[in-house]
Amino acid sequence: MKSSVSIEMVMLLAGLLFTLGIAGVIIRKNIIFMLLSVEIMLNASGLAFIAAGSHWGQPDGQVMFIFILAMAAAEVSIGLALILQIYHQHKSLDIDKLKEMNG
Repeated sequence: MKSSVSIEMVMLLAGLLFTLGIAGVIIRKNIIFMLLSVEIMLNASGLAFIAAGSHWGQPDGQVMFIFILAMAAAEVSIGLALILQIYHQHKSLDIDKLKEMNG
């Protein structure tokens, strides 16, 4: 079944989502929001892989998306564990306050 959405529009959406993720990492001061922004960036790249794989008729994009999902799950589990330890030790998730505590 042929999709009615062009690959250019999907790539534009993926680029927009990736840009929003980068902006979130740069602008946000809370570590949890920075982690969420990284997740947005990973999903945007996954969307681009799926669109490219669908356009070329190859399953490589879907394989890469599964790899990205596994990597994102590992990233979230490690990231949340680190965030819990940071909050437990410093009672704050503000990145600026954590910079000031570093010798």
